[in-house]
Amino acid sequence: MVPPPGVSVPDGDAILKLERRSRSQGSGLTAPQMEGAWLLSRLWSRQQARPLAAAALLRPLAATLELHPGSDGALAVTNSVQLGRLQLRFDGAGELRGRRPLLLFWFERLQLRWGERLLLQKALQRPEPRALPFFALIATGQQGDGAWLVARGRGGGLALWQKAPLSRSSAAAPH
Repeated sequence: MVPPPGVSVPDGDAILKLERRSRSQGSGLTAPQMEGAWLLSRLWSRQQARPLAAAALLRPLAATLELHPGSDGALAVTNSVQLGRLQLRFDGAGELRGRRPLLLFWFERLQLRWGERLLLQKALQRPEPRALPFFALIATGQQGDGAWLVARGRGGGLALWQKAPLSRSSAAAPH
């Protein structure tokens, strides 16, 4: 995804500086700041300050992370990719912990859809607490009508998402 006009996103070096600050002072990010649909924009490996080409391959698949208020203070978490009408979707929940904070999440259901038609649905088991995937939330920013979010995943890679236009985040796929 190309940033909308007027939206500046940090480069790899700026993200590493934001991460150092987040590690020492915490990012202070809250659930309301992360609410919505976020389209994957860039990826970095654990060691590099240069974006990986893999993100360019995922952009046409509309790799999306959706975060919305859930029950009992938890977040509803959806991760999906879509090619035309074909969508692979993981639905689950998550919670924020710590001052950085960590977004711990788990998926409860996998769906494969063709447009509105459900082709496959499978329940998923929740991993043990020590094996839960997470994102260490580093920073978010906004300029004009656009926003970005940066986090480091459990595997060590960095990801930069850009907030999807309101029409996409408000029109979630059927459950």
